[in-house]
Formats: sequence, structure tokens, C-alpha cells
Amino acid sequence: MRYSSDYSNVQKMLPKILIANRGEIARRVIRSAKKMGIKTVAVYSDADSASLHVREADEAVCIGPAPSVESYLVIQKLVDACKLTGAKGVHPGYGFLSENKDFQSALEAEGIAFIGPGQKAIMGMGDKIESKKIAKDAGVNCIPGNPDEIKDEDTAVIVAAEIGYPVMVKASAGGGGKGMRVAWDDEGTREAYRLSKAEAASSFGDDRLLIEKFIEQPRHIEIQVMADSFGNTVYLAERECSIQRRNQKVVEEAPSPFLDEAVRKTMGEQACALAKAVDYQSAGTVEFIVDKDKNHYFLEMNTRLQVEHPITEMITGVDLVEQMIRVAAGEKLALTQADISITGWAIESRVYAEDPVKDFLPSVGLLTNYREPCSTPGVRCDSGVADGSEISMYYDPMISKLVTYAEDRPQAIERMKSALDEYVIEGVSHNISLLHDIMENEVYTSGNTSTDFIANQYPDGFSVNFTPEKEKELLAMTAVVQRAHQLRNASFEEGCGQFASFQKDLQAPFSLGVQLAKDQPVRQLNVVPLADGELMVSIDGEASVPVSSSWALEGPVVHGTVGGTNACVQAIARTPSGIKMVQHGTVYDIRVASARTAALWSHMPVPEEIDTSKYIIAPISGTIRSIAVQPGDEVAAGAEVAVLEAMKMHNVLRAETGGIVKSVNFTPGQNCDVDDFVVEFENNEA
Repeated sequence: MRYSSDYSNVQKMLPKILIANRGEIARRVIRSAKKMGIKTVAVYSDADSASLHVREADEAVCIGPAPSVESYLVIQKLVDACKLTGAKGVHPGYGFLSENKDFQSALEAEGIAFIGPGQKAIMGMGDKIESKKIAKDAGVNCIPGNPDEIKDEDTAVIVAAEIGYPVMVKASAGGGGKGMRVAWDDEGTREAYRLSKAEAASSFGDDRLLIEKFIEQPRHIEIQVMADSFGNTVYLAERECSIQRRNQKVVEEAPSPFLDEAVRKTMGEQACALAKAVDYQSAGTVEFIVDKDKNHYFLEMNTRLQVEHPITEMITGVDLVEQMIRVAAGEKLALTQADISITGWAIESRVYAEDPVKDFLPSVGLLTNYREPCSTPGVRCDSGVADGSEISMYYDPMISKLVTYAEDRPQAIERMKSALDEYVIEGVSHNISLLHDIMENEVYTSGNTSTDFIANQYPDGFSVNFTPEKEKELLAMTAVVQRAHQLRNASFEEGCGQFASFQKDLQAPFSLGVQLAKDQPVRQLNVVPLADGELMVSIDGEASVPVSSSWALEGPVVHGTVGGTNACVQAIARTPSGIKMVQHGTVYDIRVASARTAALWSHMPVPEEIDTSKYIIAPISGTIRSIAVQPGDEVAAGAEVAVLEAMKMHNVLRAETGGIVKSVNFTPGQNCDVDDFVVEFENNEA
């Protein structure tokens, strides 16, 4: 998409803007502002003082302590930062105050431009209760539900029964999956009401809830709109956001593999009609639920830039941040609907600091080794972190948005798999293994997905399964290549005795034992080094396969070929017994030794594991919000014991087997660290 590169008017109206956000979205806004010749001001909390967005902005202002309620959510501090620096406009990013009418009003009162929609749109669309009424009047299809605020748990149960289960209990304000839960019965409704209310209050400062029908097996498809203050509105195709967990998006793509041009046009026109009904200006997104028959129902309108906006930019060529700034500077849209077309396919994977094996619990800590996979064409990584950055308990656990672009969907998927393989993240748990598994999933690759994809494909939760046999062999072979390189570069004194002759002469054939995990069999690899550095490797006496590698000491990513097939794994550490490696996001502690030594592994004593079954252990650092038991209580298996808040999510800690409570080690409001004993039982039997 081509449009004017003349920024003189924008530079005159908005010579300096403040970004009222943090992390990757702050960096994203800074990039477009710099391209337009606009000065930028970053704001930061004490926890973000060394963040990348602070370094990249022209100026930076500290706005308070780490908790967002004391910094990023304090309107007056942001207004004061504008006054201090002379910023003429504010881009709110997403989350925090991006859809807060009071923030917009406070800026307007000071003559500071809000780079977003006006009061009417924020008030009408920012309230899910009011937005449904407006959407219905604008001729937009709406989901059946109760249009009024739900005041208490009893009312929630009555309303849910009237609508018919299942229902969605959701916050009236905000988005991003916070304050949203599906309920399938009365008891679930009460819990959903309580937890959603607490999350909404914590995330948005607004705990109002509504209830609507939960449409089973739906697709989540949203329309990107762009409007100016002169009544011009266009839609920039759609994004499919059906791959979700806890109502929060994990993988998005544009366009949708499900829509046809007729449905796309109808949804786009309804989205524009809704935008015009609230005098919308700036970028916004109208979200729809689409059933199997392509019937679409209005879900909500996000009056801000979406997290997943990069995939729209990739397929349309439109810089949405630039367009937002232009509109805020009083310019007319230079785009018409006829100017907008779809070219290629884009996929976005949200890389989170969380453990998908442990029900997606967030992970906090330092990124001890961090390398983004941006070395190949068609790969974009929007992040706010680097080596040594801290993933804090105070903010959302998203590390980055990894985007791939190609001519068609299959190529974009293959490019995503390669990019995920090259993404190095150490120091915190992450979801790359899940993301790669999704890219390999036949249901996903077919395009036949719905918002219950993760629940259906991983009914017992996501677990890291060892790779298929062919890939096990690939991994073992690559381990050999890696070990050979390590030994070639090691000093003689450093090596173990059994490798002494191998270190002296890598041209001689040798045998090694390789074990991918303690419960996996030991594989014997026979290796014949060739003159050109290639190895001929056989596993357990099978036919030899040529293996080559480009590994070097300075890099953790191993590129090579196995039998002529390209391979990529990460060799992230040398251990006393072998190599720690990563394949498709899964970490393997591989043992490598001489064949004779490996034969003795089965005779080694196994350390006894500590029994922690009588404790409720904090799975992550956070704040204890409530304790449901006290010493002497008899607790049944599955009963709620405590609620732990971390990264703006409320996590219920439950008794796994039940028992009698011996001690409670925390009170509401206290912070705890990962692996702290929150509650101890006298015994672990109900």
C-alpha cells in the first residue's frame, strides 16, 4: 500500500508524543514516530527503568513503583509527564488506559491530543453492556444475552439459567481475556462471577460484569477498521483469532482461512456502520463470533490498537500506527476501500513466559539468554526484551509477537515453524513447544479451527511428548555432532579420559551412547568421520546416514543436514554428562558418553524424590488474594485453598488429594515466591 510520505503537517501538529505504555507496544509506536520525524517520550515504572523502550525514546520519565495501579494506571502522573516534557499528543498503546474515557478527557482538558478515538466511541464501545445496544441499533448481528450489569452471584445464576448454559461471564470493561470465564452450571457461574469480578477490578479498575450465551465451537474473527474525523471509514480485512487459552489469543492469522469474500464484505460493512454510529476516528477493531455456518455475531469493539495488528499490516501494507498519528493530527484518510487489498498470508504467534504443561502458569525471572529469529525474510518479531531483561510478576507475561509472512498459508506456517526453532529463550518457562505443536497440528493446518481448539486438542492439558522416532534419531545424531565439536574445541586436560584418543584424532571411527531422557533407552551411535568434516552415523547398527553441522562455539543454534534433510536444533549448554538441547521448544538433557560408560548408566543409583504431596505449593511468584481454609479444616480433593494473583491473572490453588489443614503460611495481600509452601496438610488423604 502506497501513501504519502509527507509528514510536515504531522510534525507541525504533533512534534513530540508520549507513549503511555511499556514494552513491545511502546517500541512499536516509537518506530513509526521516528520514521515520521516525531520526537518520543517514554514513561516507565521502577521495574522498567532499564527497559528497551526507555532507551529508544528521545526522553523518558519515571512515573512510579512497579504495580501498574501506582504507575501506568495513574492518569495524573501521565498528564504531568506530558507537561514536563512538552508532549503534544499521547499514544496509549493497548491495555492500561488505552480505552479509559477519563484519561482521554484529562488529556483533552490540557490541550493534549489523544491518539485514539473520541469520548463518544470510548464510552459507547468501551462498555460491553452499552456497546451491544448501540450495535443492535446500527444493524449489527448480536449474541443473545442479558444487556444489564449483573449485581451479585445469585443474580448471575438466575440470568445464566434464563439464557441457558453454557454462558460467558465477562467484564464490561477492558479485554485481552481478563475477567472472562465460561460457566457450564450454577456452581461454575458463582465461581466465574467471583473470579472475573476480581480480575476486572485489578486489570481495569471496573468490576462490572455481564452474561451472554456462549456459542459452542465458534470462530473468533475480527475486522480492523480505520476512520478519520471527517466521516471516512474503511475496513482492512479480517484476522482469525480462534486459537486461544483462557479466552486470550495465542495464534492469529490474516486473512481467515474460513471466510469467503461475500462474508468478509458483509462483516466489514457492519464494522464500518458501527464505527460511524459512534463517530469513530483512529484505528479500532470490531470482534465477531462466527459459527460453522458463517453466521456472525458482534462480540465487542476494541477502541484501540490491537496486539495482533502486525498481521494486518503485513497483508495490506498499511502502517496502522502511522495512520493513527495522522488522524490525530487532523488529517483525512488517504485510503479508500478500493485502495485496500489482501496480499499474501501472515501468522502471529504470541510468545509468552508461561508453562503450557502446568496449565499455562506464568513464569517470572531474568532472560539469561535471548535471541530473536529475525535473520530470514518474512519474519518479524515485536518484543520489548533483550538479554538480561526481567519478566516481572507485575505485568502481562507476553515476551513477544512473532510474525511470519509468505505468499500463502502453508508457506507462512513452514516459516513460522523454522522461526520458532531458531528462537532462543532461557531463564523462564515459555510456550514455544506449544506454538510449534500447533503449527504441526493437522486440524490447524487444515484451517478447520474454533476457539475450543486447545481444549479439544489437549483435553488433558498440554504435555511435552518425545518427538517421533525419526526425529529422535535426528536429535541424537545432532547431539553427536555437537559433542564432536565440543571435544574438538576442548583442551586435552578438560576432556574425560575415555575421550582422550578421540580428542587427538577425530578421523578415527568411534562409538557413543546417547540417552534423550532417563526413561528412554540408550542408543548406540557408531560414527565414522569423513575427510570433509562430515560424519557418517548409524543408530543401533542400522544403515549409516551422513550428518553435517554448521555449529560454532559462539552460537546456540545448530544448523545442519541429516541424510540430506535440513535440521535445526539448539545446543544451549554443555553439561557434565552431555548436552542440554532444544528441539521445537522442548528441552532435552541428553547424556552422551562412550559406549562402555553408557552401558553402566542403568546400574547407577537413582536419587529419591522428595514427597511434597502434603503441601500446596505456589506455582509462580505473586500476591495471595484470598485464603479459603484455616488450620484444622478438612479439605476435599479439588477444593479451593487459595487464590494467587500474578501477571494480572487470578489462579485458583486447589487441594490435589485433600486432607486436614495443619498450617496456613500466608495471609491475603502477602507476596509469595515460586515453590513457597502456601498451605501444609497433616496428611494427604481425604
